[in-house]
Amino acid sequence: MRNLWIFISKYNAFFLFLIFEITSLIIYIKYNSFQKAAFVNSANDVTGNLYARSNELYGYLSLREVNDSLAKENARLRNQLKSSFYVDSTGKHKVTDTIYKQQYEYIVAKVINNSVNRSNNYITINRGSNQGIAKGMGVICDRGIVGKVVFVSPRFAVVQSLLHKDSQFSAMLEKNKELGYIEWGDDMNPHKALLKDVSNNAVPRLGELVVTSGYSLFPEGIPIGKVSNLHTKTGGAVLNMEVALSVDFSKLQYVNVVDNKFAKEQEGLEAQQKKDE
Repeated sequence: MRNLWIFISKYNAFFLFLIFEITSLIIYIKYNSFQKAAFVNSANDVTGNLYARSNELYGYLSLREVNDSLAKENARLRNQLKSSFYVDSTGKHKVTDTIYKQQYEYIVAKVINNSVNRSNNYITINRGSNQGIAKGMGVICDRGIVGKVVFVSPRFAVVQSLLHKDSQFSAMLEKNKELGYIEWGDDMNPHKALLKDVSNNAVPRLGELVVTSGYSLFPEGIPIGKVSNLHTKTGGAVLNMEVALSVDFSKLQYVNVVDNKFAKEQEGLEAQQKKDE
């Protein structure tokens, strides 16, 4: 306290000047309408800017919550797409009875670990068996296919990325529906893959979209990438094509795990067929 009084007494002239200056400004503004209006406008501008900056800061801090909400909404809307339903139609006496059954459901998950620069790349997501995730499920994002689930714990799952030497998925050219399979190239470029064993009857074009065929883990028509180069295999019986991937794996944040409700039924039937062979 003593030091405070010494400080004030030492600079008392400055503090008196400051008090008189503020008092005079208040009186000047209060009793002059033009200056009062100018002051109010300036104060409003300052306050408005402060509110705007504060709102921007709040918006930035709440981005994670917003992203989570948008990811859940995208999954909900994807569940309602026609491609998520199986159409069971039966015609009797020229009357068509059509029943839509949910075939695919999507479980949103956040990427918590990822790699793109190895020969075998994996992605860890924050959803597991407690949320309905199971081994063998396909994984996509808003840009296209990502990979398949290979390991599952109650709260987490590991996804074998498309950028993996053992990843191979059924694919086709979007326009003429010619089938092949997509796999990662030997050059380990995270932006490119190869569409292999497409029939020589196909007439692909550079820039043509490559999508899922519906014969694997994914619904038909999920984007994979675009044809960026054409190659012929030895003998010319089939075509191989370089594909520029639509997904930037280095920027993955949210994914959707594809739950095919008919997968077990189909696998069981196909397993029985293999036994008969």
